[in-house]
Amino acid sequence: MTVASAAEPVLSVAYAGSMGALMDKGLGPTIARQAHVQYQGKGAGAFGLAHLIAARQINPDVFVSITPGPIEVLQKAGLVDTAVPVASTQMVIAYSDKSRFAADFKAAAVGKMPWYAVLEKPGLRFGRTDPKTDPQGRNIVFTLLLAQDYYRQPGLAEKILGQVENPQQIFTEPSLLSRLESGQLDATSGYLSAVISHKLPYIKLPDEINLSDPAMIQKWYGKAHFDITLPNGKTDTLSTQPLVFYAAVLNNAPNPKAGAAFVKLMTSAEGQAMFRRYGYSAPKGGDLHPVH
Repeated sequence: MTVASAAEPVLSVAYAGSMGALMDKGLGPTIARQAHVQYQGKGAGAFGLAHLIAARQINPDVFVSITPGPIEVLQKAGLVDTAVPVASTQMVIAYSDKSRFAADFKAAAVGKMPWYAVLEKPGLRFGRTDPKTDPQGRNIVFTLLLAQDYYRQPGLAEKILGQVENPQQIFTEPSLLSRLESGQLDATSGYLSAVISHKLPYIKLPDEINLSDPAMIQKWYGKAHFDITLPNGKTDTLSTQPLVFYAAVLNNAPNPKAGAAFVKLMTSAEGQAMFRRYGYSAPKGGDLHPVH
């Protein structure tokens, strides 16, 4: 680090863990250059991050979430006013080409066998994230609950996932795809954006179960619900939310000017081109405003 860069102010960004490649290789270096800041990123499950921010345990300038839920946590805490959509994605099944089931996954990817039949095979190691702290951990449960109805396969979710909170399948979001790449897991849940960023093979899922279309929430996605025990011991009934990424500058941001520049970069033509390059789709829906 040069003396000049050491003197540059810090821009701190907390973001949904699946965005690591885009943030570290794309948006982070770009904003550092444009705004003359030291970019510092922290990626983890978006609900976990939102609760840390609300508890004042971390104090980033910008928070980038997937789904509205984590943003709503911060709006209720008075730390975020409006959040803007910056990209969207969809659920996919990522698999390892080192897996002994790789040939089956390849067949499923081109429609020669049902993808869920591969995931039901004995001995298959499936990975996902913690539904208590991470939207993706919730979304794979929703995808499989919807798949039960869509494919008329009663009990499918439990066959593949076991219990909603199954410690044998749950890993931290930043480590999930790394474990897949190294061959420790045969398949994982994934967002199309992250899986493309990591250049991993994957199986696309129908719109009816991939949670990509906000227009399907009320008529179809909204049919899926499940209960979870939260870290505070309370039980919460969860419902689906669209897979849209939202960004907001925190009301207590140490560097609000750089934070605003970063959000502006994400919504600009240059930022949107970067999102596309890393496998993200265009933002959907409107801004998120606090409910008063």
